[in-house]
Amino acid sequence: MRTSEALARQTVALKPDAGEITDRLLAADIAGRKPNGSENELRVALARSPGNFDANRHLGEFYFLSGKYREAIPLLEAAYQIKPDDYANSYDLALSYRATGEFAKARQQVQKILANTDKAELHGVLGDLDERLGDSLIAVREYEQAARMDPNEQNYFEWGTELLLHRAVVPATEVFSKGSSLHPGSVRILAGLGASLYAGGFYEQAASRVCAASDLKPVDTAPYLFLGKMEETAPAPLPCVEQKMTRFAQIHPANALAQYYYAMSLLKHAKESDDPASAQAVEALLKKAVTIDPKLGQAHLQLGILYSERNDYAQAIGAYQKAIEVTPQLSEAHYRLGVAYQRTGDQAKAQQEFLTHQQVEKTEAASVERQRREVQQFLIVLKEQPPTPQK
Repeated sequence: MRTSEALARQTVALKPDAGEITDRLLAADIAGRKPNGSENELRVALARSPGNFDANRHLGEFYFLSGKYREAIPLLEAAYQIKPDDYANSYDLALSYRATGEFAKARQQVQKILANTDKAELHGVLGDLDERLGDSLIAVREYEQAARMDPNEQNYFEWGTELLLHRAVVPATEVFSKGSSLHPGSVRILAGLGASLYAGGFYEQAASRVCAASDLKPVDTAPYLFLGKMEETAPAPLPCVEQKMTRFAQIHPANALAQYYYAMSLLKHAKESDDPASAQAVEALLKKAVTIDPKLGQAHLQLGILYSERNDYAQAIGAYQKAIEVTPQLSEAHYRLGVAYQRTGDQAKAQQEFLTHQQVEKTEAASVERQRREVQQFLIVLKEQPPTPQK
């Protein structure tokens, strides 16, 4: 479950953040638009006719197109009060609210526009605002409506991601599958499909989808990171993963995670084949990973495990201590450090590490249980709600 939650978060990370979304919307909205004059000319026109729609609209639009959203808002608001049914002005006002982080106002403004003009882009914007304001169920319905009205790649990805984020795994898999069939060249939809399949326990199918995503754009790091997470916790080596991790490490030699995940894929195969040469390669890759990124706690942990398997407890203790230093909540490192202290006869330190391990595990278990309750509530309400009618 921890891995599937991590994959869900990685999928969400493929969505642009609020600023990037706003920039994308703004780019589409301002394409080909030019101000209706200079700032001074527009200010003079407004001073002459402060109650005129065009005077407020044009100066507000000038600031909007210049990226000065806080200056634009009062002018666009004034224009809206004069002429509330002007779509362009209302939409610019909503995007300005969004660009300045006023999500509640942005949502209210989009809802007002939707009362007169029903567009897929508005439902997509509303879905994102609902999610940011904590109304996840409503967000799902808005993303669904956007995708049904306009089945583009963005809308399908956002709909599937919202479902996956709240562990509605079966619906998410269906949405990503449909989205992938409509948009076979989308790396992130394939990655999202892999994440949802993994969450459903279909590990090999999940890996095959994400491997395919990595082939679509080999330089993109995201699919490899998904595969690395999957390979770490899957019960057996996953098909195609070692080959993709090899490519990841070759394309991105300065990426610590590329070296780490390549090492982990080799390690899983080495344990099955009992090949000492592979074990040496794994150690070299892990050392390279921590050299690139000394704060990569998992790599220090794996080095400690390698040293422990050789009964080199002095080096193992050092590696575990480093793992804990950079990642204090890494519960396995505390446990294994306790075992290493036990092996070397330091019972007091061993008991302290075992106690810390139990405390970290208890905290993590409470967090997981809370998330499970939230997920269950979400799924129950989602099931009870009728589907959005297709227009």
